[in-house]
Amino acid sequence: MTKYLESSFDIKAPNFASAYDELSLWSSPFGLMLLENIPLSEGLVVLDIGCWTGFPLVEIAERLGDSSVVCGIDILSEALKRVRKKIATREVKNVFPILGNGSSMPLKDEAFDIVVSNLGINNFDDPKSVFCECHRILKPGGRIILTTNPVGHMKEFYDCYRKTIRELKKDDFFESLEKHIEHRSTVKTITKTMKDTGFSIAKVKRESFTMRFLDGSSLLNHSFLRMGFLDGWKRIVGADDVEEVFALVEKNLNLLAKRKGELKLTVPIAYIEAKKRGRG
Repeated sequence: MTKYLESSFDIKAPNFASAYDELSLWSSPFGLMLLENIPLSEGLVVLDIGCWTGFPLVEIAERLGDSSVVCGIDILSEALKRVRKKIATREVKNVFPILGNGSSMPLKDEAFDIVVSNLGINNFDDPKSVFCECHRILKPGGRIILTTNPVGHMKEFYDCYRKTIRELKKDDFFESLEKHIEHRSTVKTITKTMKDTGFSIAKVKRESFTMRFLDGSSLLNHSFLRMGFLDGWKRIVGADDVEEVFALVEKNLNLLAKRKGELKLTVPIAYIEAKKRGRG
């Protein structure tokens, strides 16, 4: 029943980026919000940090047209191979993939008008260092634009997790559960870090969407959930208790789905746009 607990994914494997190009499905609500709000004008120089396999990188390039230059940076060479295939297939001439880390980019000072990152902050080990690098490479008056899924993410799942811990009388796990939930950034903490690194906040927008599943079993066996979230969920309780806890989590999710007719997870979206303060 809990075979999904044995899942293991290697994102650096040669075929992973190609097989998991569907990650754009997860990132698309965030990317669409970014595309709805990003400033558009001629002759822009844009950077997408954590561009993965090219969404929304290539879409931004096509929407801006040939007068603009759009670069994408990512630490995974296999993901950038996928980007290059898309560029060639779609015959897009103004996209340039770069291998590199957002916290130490091989890019010139004040070279970009706009820096975007669609869900990238979720994977930054040190967001402040990335924001400092963005400040360095942006022209005065340039903008940084990011999207993220802040605290409040998948509330229905975590409510069920709490219920399970309570039923099993494993109260020692409540602290680690809350720490896991709260490790995700809030709009307040993100904007504070941006201000601390020399940006002024220009725009904040919030939306949400739902992920629908037949039941808890389909959720826990879904490849994206196993790849992106399961390890963190397992660490909440540790190896000795994970089988017992997840057997009941799955059962409780299935009961919830049966009662509601389906299982819905709410995912909040935050769009944050900030401006680099000009000289003087």
